Order: sequence, then structure tokens, then C-alpha cells
Amino acid sequence: MEVKARRVGGASYQVPTEVRGDRRVALAIRWIIQFAKKRSNKEFKSFAEKLAVELMEGAKGQGEAIKKRDTIQRMADRQPRICTLKW
Repeated sequence: MEVKARRVGGASYQVPTEVRGDRRVALAIRWIIQFAKKRSNKEFKSFAEKLAVELMEGAKGQGEAIKKRDTIQRMADRQPRICTLKW
């Protein structure tokens, strides 16, 4: 699930929508790479090490990419009254 902004009568609503399979994979890869790049250079010498740690933490259900996914899922779950605006 993700939330998309919809304008209705001058007001913006966050409408939860289902994510297609292709976009789901693209978002996951984008977030993993994004958070691997943000890791400290003092702790990890190369990007390969950063990426490996992010992937291992993702497999454990930890890591920044997993936190981002959970945050977006919670945002979508908090919008039940606006679900009727899907079109």
C-alpha cells in the first residue's frame, strides 16, 4: 500500500492505493540503495559493504528500508475514511 494525494474540491486527501508488482520491486530497490548510500563511511569502507549490510538487515526484518516500508504502510492504514475516494 502507498498513499497518493488526490485533490477534491480544493482539499488534498491522502488516498491509500495498492502498489503494482513492478512498482513494488522498483520502490524496494530504490529504498535499499538510498539507505545503503546514507550509511556511515567510517563504519563501512565501500558501497558494496554498505549494500550487503542493508540487504542482510532487510532479510532479518530490520534496516532503514524496512522502517520506511512500515511507515508508509501505517500512513495508508490511518486513512480509512478516505478509502471511498478511490477511483
